[in-house]
Amino acid sequence: MSAYVGFRMGGDGKKRHQNNESGGNLFCWHSRGALLRFAKSIIAMTTPPIEPTPPGKSEPNAAPPADFVRDIVAADKLSGKHGGRVVTRFPPEPNGYLHIGHAKSICLNFGIAGENPGGICHLRFDDTNPAREDVEYVDSIQEDVRWLGFDWGKNKFYASDYFGKLYDFAVQLIKLGKAFVCDLTAEEMIQYRGAPTIPGKESPYRNRTVEENLDLFARMRAGEFADGAKTLRAKIDMASPNIHLRDPAIYRIRKVDHHRTGSHWCIYPMYDYAHCLSDSIEGITHSICTLEFEVHRPLYDWILDELKTPCHPQQIEFARLNLSYTVMSKRKLLQLVEEKLVTGWDDPRMPTVAGLRRRGVTPEAIRHFCARIGVTKYNGLTDIALLEYSVREDLNKRALRVMAVLRPLKVVLTNYPEGQVEELEAVNNPEDPAVGMRKVPFSRVIYIEQDDFMETPAKKFFRLSPGNEVRLRYAYIIKCVNVVKDAQGAITELHCTIDPDSKSGGATAGRKIKGTIHWVSAAHALSAEVRLFDRLFTVEQPDADSEGRDFKTFLNAHSLETLTDVKLEPSLARAQPETRYQFERLGYFRADPTDSKPGKPVFIRTISLRDSWAKEQGK
Repeated sequence: MSAYVGFRMGGDGKKRHQNNESGGNLFCWHSRGALLRFAKSIIAMTTPPIEPTPPGKSEPNAAPPADFVRDIVAADKLSGKHGGRVVTRFPPEPNGYLHIGHAKSICLNFGIAGENPGGICHLRFDDTNPAREDVEYVDSIQEDVRWLGFDWGKNKFYASDYFGKLYDFAVQLIKLGKAFVCDLTAEEMIQYRGAPTIPGKESPYRNRTVEENLDLFARMRAGEFADGAKTLRAKIDMASPNIHLRDPAIYRIRKVDHHRTGSHWCIYPMYDYAHCLSDSIEGITHSICTLEFEVHRPLYDWILDELKTPCHPQQIEFARLNLSYTVMSKRKLLQLVEEKLVTGWDDPRMPTVAGLRRRGVTPEAIRHFCARIGVTKYNGLTDIALLEYSVREDLNKRALRVMAVLRPLKVVLTNYPEGQVEELEAVNNPEDPAVGMRKVPFSRVIYIEQDDFMETPAKKFFRLSPGNEVRLRYAYIIKCVNVVKDAQGAITELHCTIDPDSKSGGATAGRKIKGTIHWVSAAHALSAEVRLFDRLFTVEQPDADSEGRDFKTFLNAHSLETLTDVKLEPSLARAQPETRYQFERLGYFRADPTDSKPGKPVFIRTISLRDSWAKEQGK
């Protein structure tokens, strides 16, 4: 069972409205904290906990989600429509990297095919705009779909596979009197189109003869005319209330080499024209797309009806994923990359699948997130906290626990023998006893976090302070007896004593101590660089500012903090990028698959242990 929780927040933090497929439920929230608590309770009730699953495998014992799209498919199968076949497709344009919104569509299309015996999902590249397309994007899309755990088998296609057929279909429309060659410029076409409440004006070239149109279209194909000089337009209805039916362009001249067909073509089909016919050629039964294409559906059906194609897929629209603190436009994401505001498409701050993968998010977490938000017909804003919740839940199950000190403060244990080293047992993952224990070295000099010491402690500060005791994780109880400072008054090290009988199994091990902190043995510590990533934007809807400010205005200047002298326990010398770690008390991390090198490890934070943003906004 899936749960959909959509949030649309007002400036005062109160919820304006919530839509779900059943509709009608309205709630009023007086704080973000209350809203998130409610969301988490719904998630806990409606979805099973995440169990780590190898990529490409189905989640064990997972019941298929339920939503209106699946209901339509089930009803069609029951009625015998399409001969009981289920053939879906994921049709990306290779003009950028996939993002988390595409992941929702991938999970939906491949998921429905996989849930129905004999079901097939095609991967089809809608490569009809060569000026914006690149082989790099084709390769990255295939990598992302596979990484998410889906396989198209032999069913990989390109719209460019059908350029010859699409041209022939256009000739057929001309012969039927349903298409004409138009000489209006792009600007003139906009003027002639009219407005939603004002009928359009017919092109002066609309009534050319079939013979003239066939001749001009053939010459367009032969490259006689300049870019933009002519278009082929469908002849439908310039007075239609649906602007997309006002004689839309279906072919344009574009003298640009194509990444697959080279210079063979200089005219290219428009997306709306190529899309429906590609679906039909491939025998797609259910053409599932996002809600903005609902107004395009009459054109989709018109083209197939006029051509009397033997296969007429059913177009079904669902609400796209809109995620808070994120932009989902490929054009805007490309802008961030080209202006070097991020390091690339796989920058761990990006909402791209490549960025999430590099950051350490697993495909299981993304699939569960997509199942949790559900599929609806209503646009809304999904709180990014729900994605972060899925990521934390997944990593809590799989991440190995280790100790790391991000901002080290030296501690000398004055009553611990010099030169002595103990090997202490530490738990690898309390959620998974099967991964066992590990040995952690302990010595006279250790590092602790600077934040775990206060010379003048605040109220309810239960960590280390002068004269106060704290327990070291897996080790002893220590007491601070002296604070060493430099000439400027900055603390450089602490002198502490241990209670030698307080280690596990010792006579005083059961003493009640309010604070427990992590540590790393100085003599055995591995030095590393750690990158702390945070949300890329500071506001919920950076591309929907009420004052019209550019989305880049809201970039988070603190979305990346680089620490260069982090101290890690020695077991991390063997860290592999595919292994996820919880740095105890700090967050979830992984070795950066791009920048981490032997002898020069670089770790990146996938996510903190808690939602610090919710805490800040709840103040």
